[in-house]
Amino acid sequence: MELSQVQTFLAQDWSCFQDLFKKALSSDEPLLKETNAYLASNEGKMLRPMLSLLVSRACGNVTDESIRVAAASELLHNATLLHDDVLDQSASRRGVPTVMSLLGSKASVLAGDFWLVKAVETILDCRRHSKELLRMFSGTVSDLVEGEMLQMEKAGKADTSLMDYHDIIFLKTASLFKTICSAAALTAGASSRIENALMNFGIQLGMAFQIKDDILDYDGDALGKPVGTDLREGKITLPLLKALEKQEPRKQASIRRMVYEIPQKDGNVAKVADFVKENDGTALAAVTLQEYVQRAKECLGPLPESQAKDWLMKLADYCEYRTI
Repeated sequence: MELSQVQTFLAQDWSCFQDLFKKALSSDEPLLKETNAYLASNEGKMLRPMLSLLVSRACGNVTDESIRVAAASELLHNATLLHDDVLDQSASRRGVPTVMSLLGSKASVLAGDFWLVKAVETILDCRRHSKELLRMFSGTVSDLVEGEMLQMEKAGKADTSLMDYHDIIFLKTASLFKTICSAAALTAGASSRIENALMNFGIQLGMAFQIKDDILDYDGDALGKPVGTDLREGKITLPLLKALEKQEPRKQASIRRMVYEIPQKDGNVAKVADFVKENDGTALAAVTLQEYVQRAKECLGPLPESQAKDWLMKLADYCEYRTI
């Protein structure tokens, strides 16, 4: 499946989203205007607004608020990336230099703040459900912060457990997917039963999406960043955790020590990556990925049959098979 096919299916709704998204980013300040244009010209997969609009379509009613939820989701997502690039000192994203590498950390933080404020303003302009929507999105921002702090804490100790990992990826990734699906269903007038089903769909899909990212970090050049980026940042993700499960405690401790020492011994990145490969870490992680994808698709059961529901099913499969 190509994501461009989803955009074609969404047709006028996608066009309305793009117009609102561009309007939200307008600024008279020259440097900010230039920065926003640079970011827009290197847009990512735009998966979150697609998900939002497909959910609203599947519920039978794309409203002005639905378009706003789609725009706010992408604004918030990019705000977090601009901040993450500073935290992780990332030189590139999506295959191009980050704002941080071009203009410095201050510019990246300020641009991220701007995008975050525009996400809030976009939600506040919703006429009917602004209070509920703002509560949903603010809850996700809180989750994102908590997830980042937990990840930083664990990266500094190299003691991430499987439970820690699932907590981190829920807070940092799946929480926004959950909010997007719930908010899109709410704006489309879905019943509480359908909204709850779609909320759970968003959770499962978000978990699957992040696990795939973590597999790709071991499997080849992907996501516009070099292989082993997570290890260099001290992040122990599912492929390594799965490989460690097969080892005795002494070996586990030895590998974790190697991860801990990566800042001083960059050669450890290749050694740990080889350990993951030799012990089928990515293949075992892929099994967990498949389980999340299957559960996501099962969550769509209560929805009436429609083309939009079919595309949501395909989106779940995309999270499993994508290569970028």
